[in-house]
Amino acid sequence: MRITSSMYYNNLFGSNNSKLNKELFDVNKQIASGLKIQYASDDVSAFAETMRLDNELTTIGQSKKSSTSGYKVSDQSDVILNEFTDSMNRMKTLLIQAANGTQDTQSLNSIAAELRGVEKNLRSLSNSSINGEYLFSGSAVDVKPIAQDGTYQGNDLARKAFSGSQEHQQYNITGADLFLGEELTIGRKVVSNVHQSSNVGASLSTNSSLNDFMGAIPAGDKHFFYIRGSQSDGTAFSEKIQLDGTSTVNDLLSQIGSVFGNSGSLDVVTVSMTDSGNIEIKDKIKGSSKIDFHMVGASDFAGGGLSNVTDINDLASNGTTNYATALTNANKLYIREFNKSDFALASGTIGGMDGIVYDRTMFNVVGNKITSNVSQIDKNTNAFATPSTKLIDVASGTSLDAKQLTLSGTDVNGVALTIQIDLHSTANGGSTFSPDGGANNYKIYDTGTPRAAVDADTMTYQQLMDVVNMSLTSNVPATTNSTSDYDTAVNSANDNGRIFLSHDGKINFNDLRFITTKASMSLHDSNAGDFTAGKASVLTFNTNNALTIADPKTDFFREIDNIIKSVEEYKLYSDASSGNKRTIGIEDSISKMDDLQDHIFKMQSIAGSQSNILTTSINRLSLLEVSTASLRSSVIDTDLAEAALSLNQLTLNYQAMLSTVSKVSQLSLVNYL
Repeated sequence: MRITSSMYYNNLFGSNNSKLNKELFDVNKQIASGLKIQYASDDVSAFAETMRLDNELTTIGQSKKSSTSGYKVSDQSDVILNEFTDSMNRMKTLLIQAANGTQDTQSLNSIAAELRGVEKNLRSLSNSSINGEYLFSGSAVDVKPIAQDGTYQGNDLARKAFSGSQEHQQYNITGADLFLGEELTIGRKVVSNVHQSSNVGASLSTNSSLNDFMGAIPAGDKHFFYIRGSQSDGTAFSEKIQLDGTSTVNDLLSQIGSVFGNSGSLDVVTVSMTDSGNIEIKDKIKGSSKIDFHMVGASDFAGGGLSNVTDINDLASNGTTNYATALTNANKLYIREFNKSDFALASGTIGGMDGIVYDRTMFNVVGNKITSNVSQIDKNTNAFATPSTKLIDVASGTSLDAKQLTLSGTDVNGVALTIQIDLHSTANGGSTFSPDGGANNYKIYDTGTPRAAVDADTMTYQQLMDVVNMSLTSNVPATTNSTSDYDTAVNSANDNGRIFLSHDGKINFNDLRFITTKASMSLHDSNAGDFTAGKASVLTFNTNNALTIADPKTDFFREIDNIIKSVEEYKLYSDASSGNKRTIGIEDSISKMDDLQDHIFKMQSIAGSQSNILTTSINRLSLLEVSTASLRSSVIDTDLAEAALSLNQLTLNYQAMLSTVSKVSQLSLVNYL
């Protein structure tokens, strides 16, 4: 084939011109846009890498924004908690001043007023917000955490910042942790509230004999002490101990320790007598909120053996708290009280000496509300009971079969009631309740299929509270064994009254019909007050027990209020002889303030730690953002120097091509002759 100038021209100019034009266009486009490629078709691998890096940059940006937002909350929480500690330091200073025995009532009133001011400031700090969101309400950021009465209204849910792929960091301190938290390093401590002194005029010490303490009994007779409560694991006890007159107060304290489980090789509690003459018991097992204590002593100076009784009512009917009366009356026991409260006594309990009664007491009534004073606590987890918690998880022992509870008082119409609640296994017919002395036993139904009377060991607090609510609102089922009648009665009761467990596991009833309720109630084990072996109360709901001065569980503002009341009532220590019998006193308030401060310090440390972690996260994300952006730039951004050089080279090539084409196009046959 003959190669002509036309073919040479077409080959040189046609193909090379198109190629060079495209390359020149691409380089100019890169310089103009600053990007190496515009579309995936330009470079598939570069486009894919760019999309991956863009996704990483988006994730990093979101993480950085989330962490920055979380840091603001965490840092502000840290600032608020720092002010908390300053306020609490001021409170402690004021309490130490109040504990000075030289303060007169006017000075104590001034101290109490300032303490109330600090309390108000603490409540205000607790309700701090940022960007319209409350700091300490958990995830319920639009709910004011602390109500006017000091109760917590938020939730226990954490707020977390997104700090990277599958990485989250909590940035808030929930009010549930801050105000109602639990310190597992604290052992529960309780103290009696009746000041003890010698009956013979001498000062009382742990070396004093029981005859000096209780009064001299005939040789060979005993002093009796009736002790009730529960051990660290929740096991209830009802024990009667006896000591002769030559035994010492220290021997009595040792016997009390034995009832709580102390042995020669292991002490689980520490039992002591304070300088003010109160018995103090400290649980050595940290993190348990279950020890409880009540005691009453009895001595018979006539030698008649009256003190050796098994029913607490016998002590009440034959006893006196007046030492002189007991000495001169052969039919009277001298009763030494250790715990006193202002609770009314349940029906069937002999009155006159409230220090004798432990759990046969009436719940507190204020307005349309009825409240108990004993928290229901799961013996396995130390958590407060909820409506779904089984009674057996709180009760002493391994089974509730054949146990019985008594509900007494008045219903919302003011009509007296006595309800017998019989707990039985399904093998024994299941659990029932009787509002008429056992004439009719109404089944307490479970929620299974088919429904049947609930087994004692699967019965929940909600099922118990349903029975209480039906009884108090006078809505007994129409028949004893109909599930539909039972459900109708429960629903009708809920329309007239609301019964529930508070955040701290206490039974509460609200009368929905009357502003001031006519209802009243006591709920207790039917064996309450019986000191026969094996008849300790398996469940308690409202007790005249020892006062709590230390506990793993925190109820911040309730405890602050109780601390201030000690100053307002001028009480240096727990003393039932004046004011509110259950006020713990200034000395124990200082100890409680120490525990509260330790708890707040811990929360502040957590807030500070969260802030530091978020700061580190933000710095890390900033570096990662720069690194990823640089990598992305190297993949897709145009190197202007390289592009300019390439443009110059392509321009020279294009000009050379045009010159060559020009010369070729001028050739003719003459050039070959």
